[in-house]
Amino acid sequence: MNAAPLALILPVAPRPAAEERLSSWLSRIARIYDMSASALLAHFGLAGPSALTLEHDLAAGEGALIAARTGLSAPTIEGMTFSTLAPHARFLIAPSARYFCPCCAETPAIGRKDAALPWTFWCSAHGVRLWAREKRQMGSFLPESVLERLDPLAQRGAARLTAWAEDRDPLGETGSPTVPDLLQFLTASYRRASPPSLAEQPRLSLEARRANHAFLNRPIARQALLVVAPEYDRFAPILAKPVRPGLAALACGSLLQNYALAVGVARLTENPIEHAAAALAAADAEGETHLRRVLGSWPWVTRRRIDAQLRRFMVSSSLAKNASDRGRLRHSSINYARVPQISDRFVP
Repeated sequence: MNAAPLALILPVAPRPAAEERLSSWLSRIARIYDMSASALLAHFGLAGPSALTLEHDLAAGEGALIAARTGLSAPTIEGMTFSTLAPHARFLIAPSARYFCPCCAETPAIGRKDAALPWTFWCSAHGVRLWAREKRQMGSFLPESVLERLDPLAQRGAARLTAWAEDRDPLGETGSPTVPDLLQFLTASYRRASPPSLAEQPRLSLEARRANHAFLNRPIARQALLVVAPEYDRFAPILAKPVRPGLAALACGSLLQNYALAVGVARLTENPIEHAAAALAAADAEGETHLRRVLGSWPWVTRRRIDAQLRRFMVSSSLAKNASDRGRLRHSSINYARVPQISDRFVP
């Protein structure tokens, strides 16, 4: 290398950390020279785009220019961007880490690429489970025994979401419901919004109930996610249960919400017939209309199998109800044989 290119290279430019994103690395360099990342880019001859814009869509010439000023190769610069994500998924990239890693907190200046994505639940650098941004551990939301059961599903759901984001989802190309289809279904209402049930309400004194009357009577959206992931319905705080519709649920979701969505995506991927039919069976008339509207984008063969499974569910439910009714009649102290209005089939 001759003297002219050497004169362009910054005197000090730290090596990027593992999986570090471009905006994080540029900010670290800028702090060394007591300037902003935008001022550093202007010094490189890139006065227009911000660091966040560059890591979303880095042109070849822009990468080569940064490489020439920092002494790295152009492929190394591109490796710090989100070039592997398809354009349809780049709106899901957060400007900073979505969740909290207790180990990464020791080097807070380093931002990693996967930490910006909503389906990352374990730190890629340290292998530990991530916490919510308010520094609450997942164990404070879901019991460890439940997490052990759901973790494999969350990992498979995250893998499907990653494949979709990188435009290499084989299932979406074989006639199966796509990831957007699955998220539309999970976030569709299956019942009319209703206030928290007694089981969902916190234990409050009579005075506290009067003070929180508005909250206790506030309608809460009832989405199919609660049927597909009943563990989420059981343990999630009541106000945290509703999520945004479709892909916006991932973009705006909390750690707990996105974990539940990943579980739901895995279950619908592996058994769409049974889980979709279960949601329809649990739906009221208004909710069934919503769900069937969403199912309209699913393959016709899949919808036909869902309807067949729904009929089986309804028959099983009817048989179970009749058996329960006969049991109640059998154990009642009333002699129903003397009541002519009761059919003989209810009399033992």
